[in-house]
Amino acid sequence: MVRLKTPQEIEDIREGGAILSRVLTELVSMVRPGMTTGELDALAEKRMREAGGEPSFKGYVVDPDIRPFPSTVCLSINDEVVHAPSDVSRELTDGDILKLDIGLRYKGLCTDMAVTVPVGTVPDETLKLIAVTKESMFVGIGKAREGGWISDIGKAVDKVVRRNGYSTVKDLTGHGVGHQVHEEPHIPNYFDPGAHPVKIVRGMVLAIEPMVNMGEEDVRMKRDGWTVVTDDESPSAHFEVTIAITDKGMEILTPVPLNA
Repeated sequence: MVRLKTPQEIEDIREGGAILSRVLTELVSMVRPGMTTGELDALAEKRMREAGGEPSFKGYVVDPDIRPFPSTVCLSINDEVVHAPSDVSRELTDGDILKLDIGLRYKGLCTDMAVTVPVGTVPDETLKLIAVTKESMFVGIGKAREGGWISDIGKAVDKVVRRNGYSTVKDLTGHGVGHQVHEEPHIPNYFDPGAHPVKIVRGMVLAIEPMVNMGEEDVRMKRDGWTVVTDDESPSAHFEVTIAITDKGMEILTPVPLNA
């Protein structure tokens, strides 16, 4: 069931989203060869707590048989699509692409966002993958209008992705967000004719997040139970923002950093 948010809840999420965007902007500015994912993760948690919030990902549990997520930020590199934990010994190298997926709990409410950034000098074809993924997110967001359908978002995302010769990940979706890290509705990044139709209504708070592979769409889980990688080891990119449907229309609550 979709849990709609009150105007006050959206205001609180808006405040948290501004904090999260500032934290992510600082992290992006720190990305360089030689930086470790553990250093980025520690800085993110410090900044969140200084602002009066806390990480919403750290300690997150999806299955009692899988260890809780150990990090503040998902820091996924190259063929890692999403959900890679940080590691104090894992250094970024020139030519990598880094996905920073980050969530904040503030005043009891969650926001979620992600960007993909190059590390040092990256091939033009990989920069194009990043740019197309970002474009597909904004095109999808443009379909998030009161009275429309959730499926309109994924249809628009997938059209941009396929037009550029890439593949949309089908096994992972966007989602509602707010009281929990993940809420209804699921938001596929493609058109699924078998999905139950969900109308977009005022009060929805949604995380729109295309995950796009340079190669085939298939993905698999690594043995850590968290990290999702492309099956063909091709690079993958990821962008995400939290949006709200209000009486004034669609609003992005986690602005994308200008340096991403």
